[in-house]
Amino acid sequence: MAAASRQKSIARLEARISPETKALLQKAADLEGRTLTDFVVASVQREAYKVIEQHQRLKLSIEDSEAFAEALLNPPEPNHALKAAARQHRQVISA
Repeated sequence: MAAASRQKSIARLEARISPETKALLQKAADLEGRTLTDFVVASVQREAYKVIEQHQRLKLSIEDSEAFAEALLNPPEPNHALKAAARQHRQVISA
């Protein structure tokens, strides 16, 4: 029963690659003393985290950074729409 539950927790991924690419990956895995599967999974996972982190990071130009800091240090007075939203929020929260 334990083997059956373990199989359900593992997903399979297949990829078709050229023999040259496979040989390259196998050589790298051998140099690290890993199986090809372990090497590929670890490499792909590391790259996936890197890509996700890059897309989640907020990048601002110098002008945008200065405008952001200025807005934090000297915020503008709330406009009509913001005041209306605050009133509506208070009504919803107090209800």
